Amino acid sequence: MSRLQVYLPDELYRQLKELGLSPSELLQRALHDEIRRRELAAAADEYLTELVAEVGEPSAADREYAEHFVAQLTPTARRHAERRAG
Repeated sequence: MSRLQVYLPDELYRQLKELGLSPSELLQRALHDEIRRRELAAAADEYLTELVAEVGEPSAADREYAEHFVAQLTPTARRHAERRAG
């Protein structure tokens, strides 16, 4: 097992200790999650590149339909679509 030294701002360290959290466990989980997120994002980018090569770029109407559909799924997605719409 490798070791890594991490420096935290004093306030963050204090909060960590107050809550009795294990910095090692939190960091491992955070790093695992971030690596997985990046792998999934890269896979999605690769898939979209292949899809565009196969069927072409989506039209403005296609994009509008997709944004409307996604906005219905989650409040966060809805706020994002509203910001993009202006």
